[in-house]
Amino acid sequence: MKRNCWEVKACGREEGGRDAARLGTCPAALETRLDGVHGGRNAGRACWVVAGTLCADEVQGTFASKFRACERCEFYKSVQVEEFPRFLLCSALVARVIEE
Repeated sequence: MKRNCWEVKACGREEGGRDAARLGTCPAALETRLDGVHGGRNAGRACWVVAGTLCADEVQGTFASKFRACERCEFYKSVQVEEFPRFLLCSALVARVIEE
């Protein structure tokens, strides 16, 4: 598997992470419907479509309210480059999350 957002960002909110008990486990680490996307575990390489992730020490809201910040994120940009030309568009990822 490729490196997930919590490994790159070292936020400590992955399951069993240093800050998970205090801040809660990150929803990206728990989102199983996106497991395997871009070679990641759960939504670890598609965190930008998951509400409630931690960015810049602040819990983010819905996809619609947070995506502008995600577009500027170095992790997001690196996944785009690494996965080109198979990078999945947000609409395809969001559809996976809301299908169930």
